[in-house]
Amino acid sequence: MNLDIHRKTIDLGDGKAIHIETGKLAKQAHGSVVVRMDDTMLLATIVSNEEAGENVDFLPLTVDYREKYASTGKFPGGFFKREARPSDHEVLTMRLVDRALRPMFPDDYHADTQVQIQLMSADGNNQPDALCGLAASAAIAVSDIPFNGPISEVRVARVNGKLIINPTFGEMEGADIDMVVAGSADSIIMVEGEMSEVSEAEMVEAIEAAHAAIKVHCQAQLELAAMVSKSSPKREYDHERHDDDLRQRIHADMYQKFYDLAKANVDKSERKAQHKAIKDAFMETVAEEEASDKAFMISQYIKATQKEAVRNLLLDEGIRLDGRGTTDIRPIWTEVDYLPGTHGSAIFTRGETQSLTTLTLGTKLDEQKIDGAMIERSDKFLLHYNFPPFSTGEARPIRGVSRREVGHGNLALRALKPVIPSQEECPYTIRLVSEILESNGSSSMATVCAGCLALMDGGVPIKAPVSGIAMGLVTDEASGKYRILSDILGDEDHLGDMDFKVTGTSKGITACQMDIKIKGLSMQMLHEALEQARAGRLHILSKITDTMTEPREDYKPHAPRIISFEIPTDTIGAVIGPGGKIIQEIQAVTNTTISIDEIDGKGIVEISAQDKESIDAAVKRVRNICFPPTIEIGETYEGKVKTVVPYGAFVEILPGQDGLLHISEYAWERIENSSDVFKEGDLIKFKVTGRDPKTGKVKLSRKVLLPRPEKSGADKANSN
Repeated sequence: MNLDIHRKTIDLGDGKAIHIETGKLAKQAHGSVVVRMDDTMLLATIVSNEEAGENVDFLPLTVDYREKYASTGKFPGGFFKREARPSDHEVLTMRLVDRALRPMFPDDYHADTQVQIQLMSADGNNQPDALCGLAASAAIAVSDIPFNGPISEVRVARVNGKLIINPTFGEMEGADIDMVVAGSADSIIMVEGEMSEVSEAEMVEAIEAAHAAIKVHCQAQLELAAMVSKSSPKREYDHERHDDDLRQRIHADMYQKFYDLAKANVDKSERKAQHKAIKDAFMETVAEEEASDKAFMISQYIKATQKEAVRNLLLDEGIRLDGRGTTDIRPIWTEVDYLPGTHGSAIFTRGETQSLTTLTLGTKLDEQKIDGAMIERSDKFLLHYNFPPFSTGEARPIRGVSRREVGHGNLALRALKPVIPSQEECPYTIRLVSEILESNGSSSMATVCAGCLALMDGGVPIKAPVSGIAMGLVTDEASGKYRILSDILGDEDHLGDMDFKVTGTSKGITACQMDIKIKGLSMQMLHEALEQARAGRLHILSKITDTMTEPREDYKPHAPRIISFEIPTDTIGAVIGPGGKIIQEIQAVTNTTISIDEIDGKGIVEISAQDKESIDAAVKRVRNICFPPTIEIGETYEGKVKTVVPYGAFVEILPGQDGLLHISEYAWERIENSSDVFKEGDLIKFKVTGRDPKTGKVKLSRKVLLPRPEKSGADKANSN
């Protein structure tokens, strides 16, 4: 069988290369490629229907990414031993690719389109998510599906001052910039990542380095597409039905009304009501038959007219829907310690967006264990984001956690992660949960701000307060005019060209996420947006520090108490005991929870309880095992009876050190049966009276601590 296989290699230098191959696998897909870097291989496919669904005015695009466990020679966990729902990591990778591809399809292309990317082989060295955007775009490039690309994605990291494109897992160690950047040959489309308080200039430098690599990837895709273009010309399509006369009538009737409404500075609900009134007034002029037959077109043209009016008001007069200027931030109010039963809580309200965020502190046992095809780790900092329908005044079913909720929660987590204290400074597992109670623009940034306050309210010693802001953009390609907007509303996100979220401390940026609806963003616009974002971010930060300037000195009284300390690794077994007997006994007696791990060659003990006395008791017992004290002659001890025998009882002098209390040392009077006096588990006091010179064993006595009985008269006479 003859296969029409085409290959293209991207030379990365230093002996590294990316290989793209098409024509061997998945040939019934409309486009398919295998992207390989060393022994990491991705299969990417795209299928798109010929016809669009009826009355569809958007692109129904689905991007799916799955990491096959077989790629790393592993079995999936769980009962069924089969890949199930996508992990958060896979969902986040899907979002990265989706956000890079979506703006590059033609605006009038509305056919159901599905991109699937599968990790088929992994070497454990190269990071596959950094290759997914390239793989998806290459699959589209060799297909007949219309696309204004190609595009590509790369990861850029800075390690020891050096920028690295698509670093390996090992090269990421110590990185202070970690971003995934997507773009075309001309401009940047999408950015997402985290940073260790870097400057705007440093972030732009990293993006420029990423864009240089993206340009090379795009050229390689064009050359690969040229190899197969004779067999795969781009398809023709017609997915929209229009009536230019109806469009002009709607524009003439409504444009100025929408312009005036946008300028009227009314709130969201009033604006919605007046918008409906304008629409209803026009519909009264439309014949019933036309209204029925062209209902979808009418809806499209009304939306387009409103969008044009709002955008022109911004471009021409710099006036926004709520009357603000382009750099103004909405009113902010905050409150901490709102929920008395939590370990920390905060409300952050900015305009019509509100987050109520809670803090929960747990032990090492509460860490989240990640066991994926590529990633195995435990996370001690968790952040979850919930977006209920009532936050936007809607009634709709709740069907589990959405991709959007996963993505927004991850962005807020990355924003706060750089300021989370070390294990030594704060031994807790930390969970933040943001409940979005109102939403009209950038609830993820409200989550960052509320999360920062909740951490400080709970006494977590964060390194510095963090704030976040969402920036927007409105452009006019024909005139070249554009406006950058600070703290965008929901409608400005919907009607604008960019959603650019930036978070950071007073020192620098900690995370960012940028989505573009146009074909790209110039470096000049990026510079301006970052500088304007910095001013807005610092303003919001000042509102946070007006409420709390630093974390509370102590955790809440009802928060669990945890202490962490180091022990020699060769004593871990002694603390645990055979079958866990020793550690279970310590936990039961002291009413504590104890976990022990070996980390970087060190034994780390973590002890938690509801009060300090319990922790102190457990610490003493563990330290006595790991750092056994010397038994002192003449000292009095209290210990548990371990075993009772006919001639005495073996008692615990110190943890791990037992001794025999002979029956003759029980009391001054004669004892016939040892078991009549003691039973296993009894706690008794005794004194170390000496040490046997031959065996070295200590001599114990209980009777010396008891009052000696006086002799009777007969006893005295006999003694005389």
